[in-house]
Amino acid sequence: MDRYEGFAEFIAVCGSSLSRTAYLLTGEHHRAEELLQSALVRTAAHWWRVSQGGNPEGYVRRAMINERTSWWRRRRPTTSLLPEHPGLADEPAEAADRLTMAAALAALPVRQRAVVVLRYYHDYSIDE
Repeated sequence: MDRYEGFAEFIAVCGSSLSRTAYLLTGEHHRAEELLQSALVRTAAHWWRVSQGGNPEGYVRRAMINERTSWWRRRRPTTSLLPEHPGLADEPAEAADRLTMAAALAALPVRQRAVVVLRYYHDYSIDE
């Protein structure tokens, strides 16, 4: 049995959702990509065990939160308050809402930001 069996399929199914989570945790596209890649590398190393656990998506999200916390401890985060969506058509009200949300998320400490992202963007229960 291949120790990475099902890993590519998992990324194909959950990749965009995990990418959004990473963006919400970092506030920048390039840092979100770096965060997600780092979490997936860590997950791949333990994929057989993670896939048997029944919640690999939750495992990757937790890995991203832990990695983001490690980054924050090493250096204070620098997040852009402007959205990185060049070329996308946007309504002014939507842009204002996105800027307000980005500023509010950027103002939160790392752990509180993680809680807000998981609770309200991913609709996790309080227990989860």
